Amino acid sequence: MFRTLDTADLRDKRVLLRVDLNVPMENGKVTDATRIARVAPTITEIADKGGKVIILAHFGRPKGRDEKDSLRPVANALSHVLKRHVDFAADCIGPEAKTAVDAMKPGDILVLENTRFHKEEEKNDPAFVQALAALGDIFVNDAFSAAHRAHASTEGLARKLPAYAGRTMQAELDALTRALVAPAKPVIAIVGGAKVSTKIDLLENLVGRVDALVIGGGMANTFLHAQGVKIGKSLAERDLADTARRIMDKAEAAKCAIILPVDAIVAFHFEANAPSQAYGLDAIPADGMILDLGPLSVERVNHAIDDARTLLWNGPLGAFELPPFDRGTVAAARHAAERTKAGKLVSIAGGGDTVAALNHAKVADDFSYISTAGGAFLEFCEGKPLPGVEVLRVK
Repeated sequence: MFRTLDTADLRDKRVLLRVDLNVPMENGKVTDATRIARVAPTITEIADKGGKVIILAHFGRPKGRDEKDSLRPVANALSHVLKRHVDFAADCIGPEAKTAVDAMKPGDILVLENTRFHKEEEKNDPAFVQALAALGDIFVNDAFSAAHRAHASTEGLARKLPAYAGRTMQAELDALTRALVAPAKPVIAIVGGAKVSTKIDLLENLVGRVDALVIGGGMANTFLHAQGVKIGKSLAERDLADTARRIMDKAEAAKCAIILPVDAIVAFHFEANAPSQAYGLDAIPADGMILDLGPLSVERVNHAIDDARTLLWNGPLGAFELPPFDRGTVAAARHAAERTKAGKLVSIAGGGDTVAALNHAKVADDFSYISTAGGAFLEFCEGKPLPGVEVLRVK
C-alpha cells in the first residue's frame, strides 16, 4: 500500500529524511532518547546503502529562530546513539544548508536546523518546499507522529521528490493496518481516559470496526450516567449523555458489544492511597468517586480479551497514576501481555497515557506494538486521512 525503502535506490543519493527529534531536554541535554533510538535503524540503513542522510526535524513551538529550540544538542545525542559522526548545519535552507550538503560523501549524516525556525514550514509554503527539495534527490518520511500535519517537511516534499516511508513509519502503518484495516478477528478495542469529549470521533469510528469496545476511566462514568446509574461525585461529562447514548445506539446497529463496568472501586478523596472499597453500580455512595474498575469488571474485561485475536488499546481504565487505583489497568494490561506472549493475541497500543500505563504495568515490551505518535495515532484510529501518509501511498 505504501512505498518503502525496499524499493528505493539510495546509493549516492541525497536523502532528505524527516524524523521526530522532539525529545525532552533539560539544561541543554536530552533526557530521554527513545525517539532517537526509534529512527536510528532508518538512518543507519540509508547510510549503509550509500545514501547521504540529510535529517529534517522540528523541535518545540518556536515563533521564528530561537536558540533554546535549536537541534544542535539533539544532533550530539543522535551521534551518541548511532555511534557515528553527525554533522550539523545552522539552517535548513539557504547557503549554510547547501554548503553542508554539498560537502557530504555517501554514508555521511547531517542534521539541518529546526524546520520551524521558518514560519513557512507550518504553512506548507510552496517556495519553502522548493528550497528544501533543492537539497535532496529523494524524500523519506519516518515521522509518523507528525504525519497528521500538512507541513512542508511532512507533506509538501513528498509531492516534489520521489517519496518513501522509513522503517519507523512503515512499522506504525503495518501495526495500524493489522489493528484496523485487515485485522485477525474478533477485534476488541479498549478505550479509557478522562473525557468522552476528546474521543467522540474515535468511539464512533471504532464501533463500526471492532467486535467489542471496552470503555473505562472517567469516560465510562459518562456512559453509566447516560444509562441512569447514580455515579455520586465521580468525574463525568454529564452534558454528553445524549452523545453517549448515540454511540451506544450506533454500536448496537453495528453489532459491536459495548463493555462497561459492572462494579467499581470507590473512594471519597482523589488522592493516592485514599481509603476505598468495591461497590456494585446500584450502591455507589452519593459522596463517593469511582476511581477504578471493580474486581468483577476486571474479570469481564479479561474475558473479552480472551475472546479476541486483535486488541487496540488507547487510554487507562482508572486513575492509574494514584495507587491503588491502578489495579484495573495493570491487571488488564498484564492479561493482554500474557495472551500476546502466548501467540494468541495481536496487541497494539498508543497514546501518551497508554504508554505510561503499560510501562507502569511493566508490560510495554510484551505488546505486539506500542505507538508513541500521540495525535497521529489517534487521528488514524478515528478514520481520518493523514496528509503525510496519503502522499506515500502507491498509486
